[in-house]
Amino acid sequence: MTTKQSKQIKPGSTLGILGGGQLGRMIALAGRAMGYRFVTMDPTVDAPCGQTADKQIVASYDDVEAAMQLASVSDVISYEFENVDAQVAEVLESHAYVPQGSRLLRITQNRISEKTAIREIGIPVAPFRVVGSLQDLQAAVAELGLPAVMKTATGGYDGKGQWVLRSEDELAEAYETLAKAGTELIVEQFVPFQMELSVIAARNPDGELAVFPAAENIHRENILHLSIVPARVPAEVKTRAEEIARTIVEKLDVVGLIAVEMFLTADGQLYVNELAPRPHNSGHYTMDACVTSQFEQHVRAVCNLPLGSTELLSPVVMVNILGEHLQPVLDQIDKLPRTAKLHLYGKAESKAKRKMGHINVLAPTVEEALTHIDELKIWTNPSEV
Repeated sequence: MTTKQSKQIKPGSTLGILGGGQLGRMIALAGRAMGYRFVTMDPTVDAPCGQTADKQIVASYDDVEAAMQLASVSDVISYEFENVDAQVAEVLESHAYVPQGSRLLRITQNRISEKTAIREIGIPVAPFRVVGSLQDLQAAVAELGLPAVMKTATGGYDGKGQWVLRSEDELAEAYETLAKAGTELIVEQFVPFQMELSVIAARNPDGELAVFPAAENIHRENILHLSIVPARVPAEVKTRAEEIARTIVEKLDVVGLIAVEMFLTADGQLYVNELAPRPHNSGHYTMDACVTSQFEQHVRAVCNLPLGSTELLSPVVMVNILGEHLQPVLDQIDKLPRTAKLHLYGKAESKAKRKMGHINVLAPTVEEALTHIDELKIWTNPSEV
């Protein structure tokens, strides 16, 4: 299916980006190599994307006037993370070329609408219930069983805005805590997964589609720690994960990139956990290990250029650099493997658990790449010592 808006934005044009974080930064770096110019809109002065764009408009994400200013200097507008204001994106649709549109943004900003949309196209998700009171929560837990996961319907990332419910004794405290967010709450049946996988897929307005190899993801404290590619799963699981991503892209009429996060259970079932309609942390491995990076692919997709090859050129492990890792990485920069590629995001302040950069370690096997990472002792888990 071809989207309603379909025109080609050629190199030399200006891309406007809603959001100025590291994803926007890497989109701009990839796009500038292709000859595009960039303007970003973000409330943080000297934001990571602002450092690589031609201009940054310093304004909050819900500032319509600033968004219109962005539109006035852009040939096409994209967004680099899904917490930008969907209302602003909708206003821009009537004044600028926004091929991603606001519909998918609205769907993925709310866990209830997101899971409902996935379920309606026949893709498995964990059974869930919407709760608006402690009584609702108690009824949901009685139906879904424990453990279960309660989440705010909007907001929340890297484990924020959620609570793993393990006993009925904690229901009241959990509900009171998450209800403070002032948003709807959702309770999901806990999926006893063996592994987390993700697949990044791309589609342009003409309907061309491309899928990157599935990544195996390892989290620590709900923050992505490692992405391992090729994922250490049977070929049929990789194929099915990529088919799920392809189906979601086609059924939801995606333009640009979308990341599909999934749980793999012991009996080989895949359940979609979340969607992210943009480049994704688990796709950073593509920057050095694929013919086309996810960031170049995003530019190609929103500009309606032919999509690039997603072929994997080398096994790779991506490891995140959080605030507590940054100085150790800099101190050991001479010890990094010669096949390690360092990417830092230009953030002004280094805080614990804040994503400051990542390293892609290429090697003949993922096991060798993992060994290189372990030998640096930077990411040693205190509980494993």
